Amino acid sequence: MGIRRTFQWAKLLVCAFCVLPLLACGPDYERPLRVGANLWAGYEPMFLARDLGYYDGQAIQLVELGGTTQAIDALHAGKLDGAGLTLDEAVTLASDGVPIAVVWVFNFSNGADALVARPEIKSLQELADKRIGVEQTGVGAYMLDAALLEAGLNTQQVRVLSLTADEHLLAYQQGRVDALVTFDPMKEKLLHEGAHLLFDSSKLPGEIVDVLVVRREALTCCLDALVRLVQGQQRALAYLREHREDALKRMSMRSHSTPEETATALAGMQLPDTLQNRQLLEGNLPKLYSTVTFLSSLMMDRRLINSSVSPEALLDDRVVREIKP
Repeated sequence: MGIRRTFQWAKLLVCAFCVLPLLACGPDYERPLRVGANLWAGYEPMFLARDLGYYDGQAIQLVELGGTTQAIDALHAGKLDGAGLTLDEAVTLASDGVPIAVVWVFNFSNGADALVARPEIKSLQELADKRIGVEQTGVGAYMLDAALLEAGLNTQQVRVLSLTADEHLLAYQQGRVDALVTFDPMKEKLLHEGAHLLFDSSKLPGEIVDVLVVRREALTCCLDALVRLVQGQQRALAYLREHREDALKRMSMRSHSTPEETATALAGMQLPDTLQNRQLLEGNLPKLYSTVTFLSSLMMDRRLINSSVSPEALLDDRVVREIKP
């Protein structure tokens, strides 16, 4: 995760122009609520809701972005009210002093993130002294630590190579790595190249997360719009369950993929409903509390952030409390 969403849509540079009008003006929280996201399957139900007309007449503007960096920059500058990001990106923003909150969980990775290796490496234990490519993000570190822990190894016993996600395939083809911490759709490309799966996020249920991050000003001025946003997303999930073929067709058109590819991407994640979101975010010790605590500590240890982030400062349950399961 982390900046992991960016590379796969780099060819859609035209999306970058969508954000230019936002970057040209100052922050404005009157109307409409502006929420950005790149092309990632976990965010697609929100755009499906728009396509189905669930946001018609609402003060909600969805901004299609070419990559995560645009969303982060726009949130930094106050040009977006909210964005779909991974939890480690939210921790990074909070550590940088950006006034944000996590108000909704879009998806959990349930196999979409993985550690793959060359066919001659038969087990996790055989990664000792091997070259492992990984993105320098919180989720990359999280996945690597979990895989090594299962193998009884640590990062001092392997050779960790920093590689951005768009470098994974070429690094494997050129023989520069023995294994990679990666994610869909790059995972599938590597498997087609002969790599095989040693570890994936299905062994870490509920721990790798994509979330809705909002600036705190938006919670003050636009709570009703945020509630309508996630209500539309939940209606779209119901539509996906009841009219799967049509929903996949609509979603794949926006992402320039096939319905089958969209279905495969969705199969590697869990999409929480309203009740699950309340359990994750509501109260003094919500389920996401320990995830934020561990992720912040890990990112501090890896020097990915300069100051720790507390769950109390990051998680906000005002949106989930307004929505009935």
